[in-house]
Amino acid sequence: MSIDQLQPTDYQKSIRLQASASAVFDAVTTVASLSAWWTRTTGSGDTGGELRFYFNSPVDACVMHVEEASRPTRVQWTVTECAFLPDWVGTHPTFTITAIESAASELHFRHHGLTSELDCIEMCTLGWDTYLGSLRRYVETGEGSPFGSA
Repeated sequence: MSIDQLQPTDYQKSIRLQASASAVFDAVTTVASLSAWWTRTTGSGDTGGELRFYFNSPVDACVMHVEEASRPTRVQWTVTECAFLPDWVGTHPTFTITAIESAASELHFRHHGLTSELDCIEMCTLGWDTYLGSLRRYVETGEGSPFGSA
């Protein structure tokens, strides 16, 4: 067995989208778009910015520092606060976007540090699977299914 097989693996998912790389980039960097496919969001998605994501509590946010927002290929956040999901603090959700053609792209999402060793892995895997599907619907149809929607 190699060392790689002994290391827990990060949550990862790749999806092909019928949307331009620029549209996908906007969907993961603008407050209005993040709120339309994931959850209510405030702040700035620009490099060096801070995004606050609100789920069950109107005041307790999951706070992420935007380490990188390089149009249209890469976005990386670092979770700095998350009272309701402390396993996430210090992890790095990362979106890598590749243009396939003018109106299609591939998104590779990797949540660095979100591994099977964390207590939240099952809930978080289900959550990311659900919300990455919502992201797909949002960039392809203009309508996502954010947290709290029917």
